[in-house]
Formats: sequence, structure tokens, C-alpha cells
Amino acid sequence: MSALSLKNLDISYGPSRITHDITFDVAAGESFALVGESGSGKSTVLKAVAGLATEWTGSINMLGKPVHHRISRDIARQCQMVFQDPYGSLHPKKTIDATLTEPLIIHGIGDRGARVEAVMEAVGLDRRFRFRFPHQLSGGQRQRVAIARALMLEPKVMLLDEPTSALDVSVQAEVLNLLKRLRKERGLTYVLVTHNLPVVSFLCDRLAVMRKGRIEEIADVAQLKAGNLASEYGRALYAASFGGINL
Repeated sequence: MSALSLKNLDISYGPSRITHDITFDVAAGESFALVGESGSGKSTVLKAVAGLATEWTGSINMLGKPVHHRISRDIARQCQMVFQDPYGSLHPKKTIDATLTEPLIIHGIGDRGARVEAVMEAVGLDRRFRFRFPHQLSGGQRQRVAIARALMLEPKVMLLDEPTSALDVSVQAEVLNLLKRLRKERGLTYVLVTHNLPVVSFLCDRLAVMRKGRIEEIADVAQLKAGNLASEYGRALYAASFGGINL
């Protein structure tokens, strides 16, 4: 069974059509990337899956169940999103404890203190950070909090919207290694949005190349590493990212 299936997905904002006929399947446990230049519609696809973009036609299915045009409690238990900006996505006046506890309260889940500490440990955050505020943490630590928040409901699918692009290069590597480890340990399915092809080669199994709201091609990461993408646009992205370097 596919963890995520999109078919003929056309997303709009008012009169503006953002995506055209987006169709792909992501297998359970797979890491799948949407790549392309800014404005290609990558993040909009994630927002539609998460219920944050509601004007669309076509179909979205999550773990065999239809996704509707709104945020759903049932889908939220199965699918969580990590945003690009780890500071903007965290409430500045809430402690880390309050941020991590909130989804448990919303969904009526008990044993909250133990769950918060367990997830903090899983993402490499010392328990002394638990009652601090976001401004008291580094960018990398804040993104670990954002990942921890996404894990609180023990989802099967995680949507990652440029999760390392706002971080320093050295911190990016730490967060990518964390995401790779969590996927293996928890059997997670990832859908990653990025313009960074080296990130895709490290973290993903397959990728869809998007341009102007359309999918140009879907390829295995082995094709990416070999510089063997089929579309002209995909090859241009590869050349811009790697300059012909053999991965």
C-alpha cells in the first residue's frame, strides 16, 4: 500500500492555478523528494497534503484514506509537517515543553511528561532545554524542536519543507543525519521539498523534478547520482548543483 498517493492534483490560489496534473505515489518507508526552482509549486503540494492549501481538484490519499480540503485530526495523527524556518514555526512565547505538549493535549494523549522527554532524547535535545523559549536556542536546536513536535503524535508520514535551508552548513549535516536516523528507527515515510540536489542524494530514494507547477520527470536517486536525468530541465538542475561532480 502506498503511504501517499496524488492523482491529477491541480491546486489554485484564487484565480491562479499553481500546479497542473500532479501525480505520484510514495511507498511506505520511502523518502521521496520534490525538487525544482523557487515558485515551481513544490511547497504548495505539501500544503495541500497537510490541509493548509484547500483549493484543489484531483485526489490525495494518505495510507489508503482520502485527504479532504481541510486540516483533519485523523490525518494529523498520521502525517506531520516540518517547516523551513525553525524560528518562525515555533511560538516565541511558549516554552519547548508547551510546544511539544500541545499536540498531546489536542488529541487527548496522556503520559505527557514522559513522552516529551522521550522525543527530546530521540532528536538529541538535552532535557535542560525543556523549559526554555525558542529565542534561547540555536537555529539547529530550534529545528530539532520542530522535528520533535512533528514526532509527538508518532506519525507514519513526515512532510519536510526545506528543513535545513535556513541553517548553517555544519548544522545542516547534523539535522540531515538526524532525519536519516529517525527514518530508519521509526520506519517513517518522508516527502521532502528542496532545491538542494545533494540533500536529495543523501536522504531520498526517488525524486520528482517540478517546473512551473508540472512534474517534468520522476527518477531514482541512482539516476541523480549518475547525472542521468531524462528531462532537459532536470539535467540543468544537476549541472547547476553538482557541476559534473561524481557523487
